[in-house]
Amino acid sequence: MPKPLVKIENVGQTFETKQGRFTALRDIDLVIHAGEVVSLIGHSGCGKSTLLNLIAGLTRPTTGVLLCDGREIAGPGPERAVVFQNHSLLPWMSCFDNVHLAVERVFGGRENRAQLRERTRAALELVHMDHAMDKFPHEVSGGMKQRVGIARAFAMEPKILLMDEPFGALDALTRASLQDELTRVMEKTGATVVMVTHDVDEAVLLSSRIVMMTNGPAATVGEILAVDLPRPRDRLALAEDRAFAACRTAVLDFLYRKQLRKAA
Repeated sequence: MPKPLVKIENVGQTFETKQGRFTALRDIDLVIHAGEVVSLIGHSGCGKSTLLNLIAGLTRPTTGVLLCDGREIAGPGPERAVVFQNHSLLPWMSCFDNVHLAVERVFGGRENRAQLRERTRAALELVHMDHAMDKFPHEVSGGMKQRVGIARAFAMEPKILLMDEPFGALDALTRASLQDELTRVMEKTGATVVMVTHDVDEAVLLSSRIVMMTNGPAATVGEILAVDLPRPRDRLALAEDRAFAACRTAVLDFLYRKQLRKAA
């Protein structure tokens, strides 16, 4: 078993609102191991993005503790790179410069200019964007922008990659293409990934484990499903695979029978 990379222990998150205290998460206990791909899935308002933001260090928990590689998560850090649904590229910089900016921030103190440029180029090549590195964000498609965002994250060589519905704003064909691209990159790099998604097929296709969240408020981990499908995974072959169908059914059963029945 790979070593635990992230430990989430008895974590809760409460926000102060005009209507009073709102409990978004309660009693979250989860261990993420190095090399895993973990998807967080659940109905809207179940705290998936809140939990991802806690791991990223963008917010602090009201109760409990989060650890990354044995150290408490007290804020953002280069060992935890984030890819949002919005690509978040700087529009006045080229694709190359958007990635290079992150590379310079992380490695600028110990690598020379040529090494930094080569690291940037390699990251863009990894996601097949080296042909457009001199283009600006407004000159490339939405899918290509997201590829640059993924390249920027991988270029930082994070211990864990955090993705908040990275393909949610894309059309179905582009989404499928980027899912396959991400699968290839993850297998090549051995990345540890935590991803928020609403897409059941995406969760089963990409994940080692799927963490299913109960409905909010005061959401928590309802069930965890291990996805024991061999890698590399081929979406066309999996369409007829019984194990894939069984995983998909298990997630749908949790989301649409157990959780909707409770909400009714």
